[in-house]
Amino acid sequence: MSEKQDVLMKDAEDVSSHNDSVDAIVKEIEASFVLLSKAASSFDNRYVSKVFRDLGPLRRKLVTNKSVLPLVINRLYPSAHGNKLYLLKALDATETDERMDVDEKEEAVASANASTPEVELYLHLLVQVSLLDQNELEKVNALNDNIIQLMKLYNRRSLDFIQAKIWFFISRTKELLNDLLSIRSELLSSLRTATLRHDTETTASIITLLLRNYLLSHDISQASNLVEKTDFPENAGNALVARYYYYLARINAIQLDYSSAHECVIAAIRKAPQTHLANGFIQSATKLSIIIELLMGDIPELKVFKKQSGSFEAYFNVTKAVKLGDLNLFGEVLNKYEDLFKKDDNFTLVSRLRQNVIKTGIRIISLSYSKISLKDICIKLHLDSEESTEYIVSKAIRDGVIEASINHQKGYMQSKELLDVYSTKLPQNEFDQRIKFCLSLHNDSVKSMRYPSDNDNKDDASKDDSKEDEIDLLKAIEEGDLDDFMD
Repeated sequence: MSEKQDVLMKDAEDVSSHNDSVDAIVKEIEASFVLLSKAASSFDNRYVSKVFRDLGPLRRKLVTNKSVLPLVINRLYPSAHGNKLYLLKALDATETDERMDVDEKEEAVASANASTPEVELYLHLLVQVSLLDQNELEKVNALNDNIIQLMKLYNRRSLDFIQAKIWFFISRTKELLNDLLSIRSELLSSLRTATLRHDTETTASIITLLLRNYLLSHDISQASNLVEKTDFPENAGNALVARYYYYLARINAIQLDYSSAHECVIAAIRKAPQTHLANGFIQSATKLSIIIELLMGDIPELKVFKKQSGSFEAYFNVTKAVKLGDLNLFGEVLNKYEDLFKKDDNFTLVSRLRQNVIKTGIRIISLSYSKISLKDICIKLHLDSEESTEYIVSKAIRDGVIEASINHQKGYMQSKELLDVYSTKLPQNEFDQRIKFCLSLHNDSVKSMRYPSDNDNKDDASKDDSKEDEIDLLKAIEEGDLDDFMD
């Protein structure tokens, strides 16, 4: 009998602890609603940033507590509200009257929050993220149509960060559903609207989403046109800037502009958030940087591979094959790691390295032999024929890869004497590249500095008065009573 009572007491304790955790999460979400209301009233996006800093831990809590969001929705919206009905339907929940135990004051606060666009869109974002974490892609896709129509109803600067985040998850849903084309028209329309409204975060987010969409569908020309015809906001967050530079580097690399691609990918790595959450992005950018360096004829340093995990083994072997100029080794590596390169979307760029392997092999041969027949070069490099070998060696001489000459009648290559490297343009080019990097770093550092405003020497009372006057002026502009306000 005592054992049965212990089991019942243990079950009761588990239920009470679960209720406590649900209530705690509900209070956390309602606290976010308060911060969003402050952001709407004070026109200060720092409150929105604080809410998004806590979004990651909140997502993990919502996965294990699926009853939280229906409870919040029932508390926030009045009965038979249109948004309430389709949100509960997406969560497979029923409508209940959760306001029975709430006093009139709390009900008035809840009604005010429900009418605030910031709170309304944030709640839709939570439902959207919760369904994505549960892999309910079809439900999210149906919900996204309602969210897009809801965003078109509002024109508020305080919605900038929220809309940027919502568009990211909308695009992510379409990507998981392998439906990249259907969302482009909405993204382009929203980009035009956000640009006209000067919504910095939304504009930057949609540009990066469109570039990713074009790259995934291999529409490189459209991605290049988008970059040429749009101006990326200078004041966007570092995470969006890093993503934009990464896509820009990939576009330039595909279009054979390796020097610009290298500058962009280095900027992407430098601007990426230095946290464990950005490890995947930094690894992808580093892989792209290794390939671009190899395509430029440079060999990445060994410390680049030592800093990373075992996923860089394939790229290390490719670098080894290029450095040795071994065409057989390169072919083996390409066949062995083909699936990995395709998964990283780098297979096309890695395949281009075959010419670099051949050039490296020819350079090594020209340094080792003062005179060698084309037939021996064909055998050493495992090329198809002597005719193709002659063409490849001639192209290497024309491109300045080697200093040599070809005797076409007798069929041999003769290397010229080694020149002093300081008599060439190589030191000048290296010095110019370093100067460009230092100037870019200096300009970025100057832009990131924040200077104190002119009003810092005034007292707090004057600051409050000026802030109230600014709010009154904005309200007067919205209501069309600007003349009365000026009087």
